[in-house]
Amino acid sequence: MKQQIGYMALVVADYDEAIAFYTQKLHFTLLEDTVQSPTKRWVRIAPPGSPESGLLLAKAANEEQKSRIGNQTGGRVFLFLYTDDFWRDYQDMTDKGIHFIRPPKEEYYGTVAVFEDLYGNLWDLIQSK
Repeated sequence: MKQQIGYMALVVADYDEAIAFYTQKLHFTLLEDTVQSPTKRWVRIAPPGSPESGLLLAKAANEEQKSRIGNQTGGRVFLFLYTDDFWRDYQDMTDKGIHFIRPPKEEYYGTVAVFEDLYGNLWDLIQSK
């Protein structure tokens, strides 16, 4: 048996601002942007080198969903962005105004720092040992 997680839905306030943030500041690739209705689009993005998994940007459609924007996990780190060069990406992200809420730290598993996306979701930037 073989299984894999393809995409995770990330609730956003606006498709275009989310696309701009992830593609311009994190270098994600916009894989698909298909209009499904006047209010819904199928928007898939992925980090460089990761075409089989990524995020499905899902615009909040009601007040319940809007209340989850930026806090889909109750304040815990939500997503983990692995890199092959921590310091390159950390410097690039800080130069682009990404807010790191926990500074870089050496852990037994690698180098890690916690940053916020444009909505406040927490991410780990990690380079494994």
